Order: sequence, then structure tokens, then C-alpha cells
Amino acid sequence: MEHKPPTEAIATANRAQRSTLPFEDTRDFTDADRGFLGRLDPCVVTAADGRVVWDNDSYSFLSGSSPVDAPDSVHPSLWRQSQLCAKQGLYEVVPGIYQVRGLDLSNISFIEGDTGVIVIDPLVCTETAAAALALYRAHRGERAVRAVIYTHSHVDHFGGVLGVTTQEAVDAGEVAVLAPEGFTEHAVQENVYAGTAMARRASYMYGALLDRGPQGQVGCGLGQVPSTGEVALIVPTVDIRSTGERHTVDGIEIEFQMAPGTEAPAEMHFYFPALKALCMAENATHNLHNLLTLRGALVRDPHGWAGYLTEALDTFGDRTDVVFASHHWPTWGRENIVEFLSVQRDLYAYLHDQTLRQLNQGFTGIEIAETFQMPPALEKAWHTHGYYGSVSHNVKAVYQRYMGWFDGNPGRLWQHPPQALGPRYVAAMGGVDRVVEVARAAFDDGDFRWAATLLDHVIFTDESHSGARELYADTFEQLAYGAENAVWRNFFLSGATELRDGVFGTPTTAASPSLLGQLTPEQIFDTFAINVNGPCAWDLDLTIDVTFVDLAADYRLTLRNGVLVHRRVAGRASGATGDGSDPATATATVTFATKMRLLALAAGDADSPGVEVTGDTGALATLLGVLDRPDPGFTIVTP
Repeated sequence: MEHKPPTEAIATANRAQRSTLPFEDTRDFTDADRGFLGRLDPCVVTAADGRVVWDNDSYSFLSGSSPVDAPDSVHPSLWRQSQLCAKQGLYEVVPGIYQVRGLDLSNISFIEGDTGVIVIDPLVCTETAAAALALYRAHRGERAVRAVIYTHSHVDHFGGVLGVTTQEAVDAGEVAVLAPEGFTEHAVQENVYAGTAMARRASYMYGALLDRGPQGQVGCGLGQVPSTGEVALIVPTVDIRSTGERHTVDGIEIEFQMAPGTEAPAEMHFYFPALKALCMAENATHNLHNLLTLRGALVRDPHGWAGYLTEALDTFGDRTDVVFASHHWPTWGRENIVEFLSVQRDLYAYLHDQTLRQLNQGFTGIEIAETFQMPPALEKAWHTHGYYGSVSHNVKAVYQRYMGWFDGNPGRLWQHPPQALGPRYVAAMGGVDRVVEVARAAFDDGDFRWAATLLDHVIFTDESHSGARELYADTFEQLAYGAENAVWRNFFLSGATELRDGVFGTPTTAASPSLLGQLTPEQIFDTFAINVNGPCAWDLDLTIDVTFVDLAADYRLTLRNGVLVHRRVAGRASGATGDGSDPATATATVTFATKMRLLALAAGDADSPGVEVTGDTGALATLLGVLDRPDPGFTIVTP
């Protein structure tokens, strides 16, 4: 994509930030460099087929300059954060704890035990995790992996597990896998149920396919970008269930604190008493995080989040010498740690409490977000800035959590969708050309938000209008250049790319074969149900029994009124006679070990072997015929 330069309005605004932000505070650079042992050179990781899955060297343009000298096309605060996140290599946190940073979106940590090493959060993919382990071993020796800890249920904290161990080693009891209770259910659900749509929007959020450079993608605030290699999952062998629970792994005592419903539905912190080190997972990082991630997810609970940070302070604060997390760099020294965790806590508590205060005064989410101000004491800390989450979309998330999508105004209760709304607005304003003319004036005046609003209506009226598409792309680009938030920047640049070059695709598949392989029978049938094309199935009445012979488990599927319902029943596999209901239209027999056959059928592979059908053999085909296939390349900024 050919980039346009920043307008004078954006350049002036970014230059003004250089004199207002506390660039004289360089402690983060000191901390990010502390304990450096060596880097991967070149920092490029490839898959077995030669495909590049990670290229940190593509961010070399960020090095060698002061944040104050950021180009006019990047908010100087975001440029600073991206410089910090682009640092890569092996670092000693304290003797016995080592981190590899800059080899993926997240960090991987190594805790040295009596006979080997404990791995915390093995990155996104097999290839980057293996490269990180090799870098660690190059400096610390060939230590065997004795355990893996998943801090929470997001893919950048477990997807690379096959790069550090094997399923066989886990099955043999040679390697333990620890995770918070509910981990597997949430990890699989998030990446399968709405995985296609989340992955598509994640392509906007992370900008993985955007050009790297001062006018392109510079990172995502939490790191640089997710890697694109093999994603896998090994199911935990130890579920951590309660705060205060202690386990000794390879001679290392670990004390756990549960933190569910915070940054992830299943998440935990943990403390190493012998090392006086506290791992905060992803609940205290060097930025404001998301309460509702723009890729899509359940709204997170900032009140609970703040509460768990208070609990961590009270439980561990007076005996901790270093805090480290699954992103960014550690914080050392008890006074600094208490300050860091306290400010992070206050950040989420303030967002929660002040949004509720104002919504109870009658303000809507968008109104609160537009005028919301953080206290000066919170604003002055670099780690509270909205590089990944933002005050604006987090306030709207709090409103959504308590009040839902509707703001209470009946005039907005039943609005037209964009394809119906756009033509009406355009007609009322005098036609497409007139609206584009008004948008051009707004663009020239630096009012890019208004220009985007106008051009959104135009594109949903006439998406082929070349003048509108070009101006809309230019508008998105300028909004990107002015954004401190990396995710917003990536969204704007991705929208510009789609307008100029067409749909650019989705670089990752959320539901990898390894993740799909962990689906329970109930979750498999859920994936069927959420893909039923209701109107096409209104008149169908089917009953299909499915037997997993190796589980001695029978399930009955019924499709009526466009709804697929599943329930477990007593049946043939268990030696019972059934549940007393009407006989099935058809019966399918499959082994749970080959359950991927069912998923292949759902994906349209009608010839997939391994499923035996008796009775009305056309019934299963009829069911499969009304299942929609998700579209990983749907448009976002065009109709």
C-alpha cells in the first residue's frame, strides 16, 4: 500500500506531545535492558516449510533514535513504547529466573529448578517457543524442561507448548503442566465458538499483514505482533483451584493466587518464596490493558481486576523483590513494586467507579468516554498510557458490562443498519458528491473523525465511488498517525489498506487442529449448533444419535425449529436401552479418538472416513447441508 504523508494538523499535534510528555523519565529503558545476556541474531524464525513466522528485525527502524525524535507519522508516546517492546533477547530477571522477550507478542520465562527448568507461558507458536528455549540453553546450558505453567487461557500463553515439550513427555509424567481451573474450556471456547470472527478482527487489531515502518505498523503496544506458526495445546495435568494453594515443582515452591474474570476468564498469579519473585500474568503490564479487546471477547471485570491487584499487594507486596509478567519488562525494588501495582490497581478501579458514577447520572457510554479524564497522578506514569487498551473504549466496555448496547434513548432503539442508514443520510445531505465535498472540507480542516463519519455513510451507499474510497483511506491513515493507541493505529491502517487494495485476509486460524482436538463432545455439538442456518432448517425435524464407542457415551441430537439441541443419554454403548423417546432418524458411530472426523464432516468433507451411519443415511447429510461455513475474509469497512 502506498502511504500518504501526515497532514500538517497531525504533524503539529504529534510535535506538541513531545513537549508535554515526561520523556526525561527513562527508567523503563534502563529496566528493559537490565540483565541482558544475548540476543537472537538474526531475529527471524521460520517454520519447517521455510515460511517466516516471526521477524523482529523488521522493526529495526525503531532503534537508534530518541523517542523525542519520533517521526511525525507516529505519536511519540507510541514510538517510545514500540522501541521498548522491540528489544529482544535473553534477560536475567534475578538469578534463577530468565526471560526471553521480543520473540513473539508475549514473553516466555524460565525458572531454574533442582534438575531442570520450569517454563512459564510458551508463546504463540511452536517455532518461536523452540527458538526461545534454544536461546536460553545457549546461555544457561542444556537444562531439561520439567514443567510448563500457563498463566491464563489466551493463545499467546500456551500455543507454543510443543516447542518446549511433547505430549509424550507429559503423558509419561516427565513434564507437569499447571494452569488455572477452567483453562482448557476457556482456551478452546474462545478460539472455536467465535474464533473466525475474532481472528478476522485480530488481523485489523494487530496489523500482522501491514507494512512495517514509520507510516505502517509499529507494534501493538503489548508487544509487536503475534507470530504465525503452529499453534498447539497440551491439556494441563494440574489444575490450580484456590488462592493460597502451594505446589513444589522441581524443588521450587510456588504459591498461587487465583484471578478469574480479569484479563482472561481463567487466570492466576503466583509467587516464588525462595526467589522473592511475583508473576502477575497479564494483569499488571506496562500499559493500560483492554476491558473489551477490539478483536472481540467477553467484557472483563475491572472491579474484580482491581480487587485481585489489591489482594496481590496485600499478600505478596512486603516480601517481593521483583515483579515480572507475561509481557513487557520487570519491576525491581519493593517501593517501586508497591507503587507500580498500586497505580495499576487504581487505573482499573477509577475506570470502573467513575464510569458507574456518571452512568447513574444519566450519561451514556459514548458521552462518558468523550469527556472522561484520568487523574494527573495516573496520567504521569508511562505504564498507564493506552497503548493497547484505551480510556475511550474501556469506558464504553464498563458501560456495556452493566447496561448493554442500548443507551436508553428510544430514538436509538431501532436504528437502521449501515447499508440502509447510509443512503438515507447521503440523500438528505444532497447526494454522494455533496457528502464527499463536505468530507473533503472536514479533512482539510483536520476534523478527521467527522470526515470518517461522513465517508462511512458514502461507502455504504456507493462503495465503488473512487473519490470517496480514496478520501476515506486517507482519513483513516491520518487518524492512525495521530493515535497513541497501537491497536487503534492498526485498525485505521487496516481500514485504509482494505479500501485501497481490497480484503487482505486473515493471517492466522484461531482454531488449530491441536485446539480442535481438545473439544469435548458437548463442545463439538455446540460448534454444529452455532453454524446451523436457521431459516434453511425451519422445516426440518431430525433426530440423530451419536455414539462415541471408546467413551461408552451416547448423545442425541435433535434439529427442530432451526435449533440443534444435544444431550447425553443412556444408550447402546453403555448397555442401556435408551431414554424412552422416539427412535432416531439415524445413528452415527465414531470413536472419540477420531472425533476430528465429525469436525471434518461439519467443515464440508462429506467423504471423511471414520463415521458409520445406520438408519436414514441421508439424515446426517441433511444436517450437514444446513451448516454454514464461517468466512475468514469478510469485509469490515465496506458493505
